[in-house]
Amino acid sequence: MGFIANQLANVIEWADQKEGMLFWKWQNQEIKKGSKLIIRPGQDAIFLYNGVCEGIFEDEGNFDIESDIIPFLTTLKSFKFGFNTPLRAEVLFINTLEQLVKWGTKNAINLQAPGLPGGMPIRAFGTFSCKIADRDVLIDKLAGVRASYSVEDVKERIIANLDQLLMAHIAKEGRDMFNLQVDARNIAAGIREELDADMIKLGITITEFNIESFNYPEEIRKMQEKAAAQAMVGDVNKYTQMAMADSFGKGTSGGGSIATDMASMQMGMVMGQQMMQNMGMTGNAAAPQAQAAAPAGAKFCPNCGTPTNGAKFCSNCGTQLA
Repeated sequence: MGFIANQLANVIEWADQKEGMLFWKWQNQEIKKGSKLIIRPGQDAIFLYNGVCEGIFEDEGNFDIESDIIPFLTTLKSFKFGFNTPLRAEVLFINTLEQLVKWGTKNAINLQAPGLPGGMPIRAFGTFSCKIADRDVLIDKLAGVRASYSVEDVKERIIANLDQLLMAHIAKEGRDMFNLQVDARNIAAGIREELDADMIKLGITITEFNIESFNYPEEIRKMQEKAAAQAMVGDVNKYTQMAMADSFGKGTSGGGSIATDMASMQMGMVMGQQMMQNMGMTGNAAAPQAQAAAPAGAKFCPNCGTPTNGAKFCSNCGTQLA
């Protein structure tokens, strides 16, 4: 008889826990004498009897139903196993770990933007994290009617409301529609608060909600890239002028080498040409001035920068030096 009883015993466990599954219900409904309960890391086990929570077990390990579990159940402490009277109950396994989920808008969201009468369509992408927060609510709202629930179910509920939430929080006064990434953190914080208020009704909390990127139409991206390139060109020109002026000042200071003096002279000539071009003068108009005689005592040819060595004419280009 003992051999037959052991053969009819069962193991209550969530062995094939799939990634992203929030809870799973063991529904054999007949817990026999000699049965074992196995709770793995990251799991809780909840005993349900006639749809009511009888006990919650959080410690991982291997437990004997009759000696380790039954004595702690709310209304079944006096239950005694018999070969013909198995305990009819359900065991709900809960994943206690926080789950990270990627999300993205299914369709482009059409936002009102200055200068765009038809609006500007954008897409958004990011991640959110969720976990079970209220087991009693979960049992009442979900576990009573479903055998399992996953993050994909949570994602489906969130995506259904996300378009409206994005539009509402983006449309707040003061946001730059063409640079939403600057306000991504504030937008995400507002959305997380509202999503959490909705999901907590099912016993699930949204612990984080992040917006990683906003995707604009191709035309808008090209305009942004062009504007950035134009701004960069202006900054480079300003930097070049400042760098040349700085080098010129250092080169003409006392103790400079001949090479430094020559580089400074050439930089000065380039700066002069740029200044004349900015005033509407051409390179040809500047050329005669470059051929003018050098002031007395000049160390370098004003036309090519060659050392004068006291000569009256440049040994390189023939320019008159005195």
